[in-house]
Amino acid sequence: MRSDRLDEAPGQDLPRLSVPPVLEVDGLTVDFPSPHGGKRVVDGISYSIARGRTLGVVGESGCGKSMTALALLGLVPSSGRMTGRITLNGRSLSDLSAKDWPDVRGQRIALVFQEPMTALNPAMRIGDQIAEVLTIHEGLRKTEARERAIEQLRLVGIPSAAERAKAYPHQLSGGMRQRAVIAMALACRPDVLIADEPTTALDVTIQAQILELMQQLQDEIGMAVQFISHNLAVVSEIADDVIVMYAGQIVERASSADLFAEPLHPYTQGLIETLPEIGRAQDELPVIAGTVPSHYHDIPGCRFAGRCPKADASCRAVAPALRPVRLGREVACHKVS
Repeated sequence: MRSDRLDEAPGQDLPRLSVPPVLEVDGLTVDFPSPHGGKRVVDGISYSIARGRTLGVVGESGCGKSMTALALLGLVPSSGRMTGRITLNGRSLSDLSAKDWPDVRGQRIALVFQEPMTALNPAMRIGDQIAEVLTIHEGLRKTEARERAIEQLRLVGIPSAAERAKAYPHQLSGGMRQRAVIAMALACRPDVLIADEPTTALDVTIQAQILELMQQLQDEIGMAVQFISHNLAVVSEIADDVIVMYAGQIVERASSADLFAEPLHPYTQGLIETLPEIGRAQDELPVIAGTVPSHYHDIPGCRFAGRCPKADASCRAVAPALRPVRLGREVACHKVS
């Protein structure tokens, strides 16, 4: 796990909150219409990220991780309804008009998707796409923007950057495309980078290179990072803090060191138990029985109760609140004290 802490000066034992949050999310909720009267895919979650820190967001598919990311950039589909408050450097993003979003999206807060081909225009050269970001957000002339685009490609470790800038997305490897997407996201030195499964489709070697690159650039820029991933091993290495999501809610929040050393919520315990152990042969990896319920907003008690080996009648009747249980740790579970 990362040993550097930008909010702690050398030789001083300062509290984590000594650095004010760059990003604050308070009571974020996202609803969509459905034949059953509506579905709440993100349900009142709150968290913050300080400058220079990385927040890992983990959980199974369908738990609300990616929709949370889209909400942060004002990209919730038109059929959805978002409530709650999102604040970036003290500025509310919750009520921005469509004309105001271009001043924020891509400039102050940027997103790296899992699949770079969804973020790149297949009909535009890579360099032109990065240059366009700089022209729009920083008002650079075309020649200067192209030079900066080539420099961005060099920064993310793409060899022969000037030549690669002339290539179309399909002419680059998957790893190079992802590096180009990162170059585009970081072109304007954003305050917050949202990385949504940015390395899942890449081989292990390229994955490690890109993660190292993101950490190096974070240290240089000082940006906050929200890293969304199914890969718990990766999250344990790069995240300072972690929130675990299940069925639209946060069920556990802790420092990365605490969470992986001693997971408290039964769901978190189940996720970590699925990790293979180096040096120990296993015929089968453990799994969490069952699936995430599709209409979890109608469940009166704990949404994980149907899959939890510790659940009893009280768990099925009363929904647990996310509450402090130890210093710096919060858990939504009746069985944790």
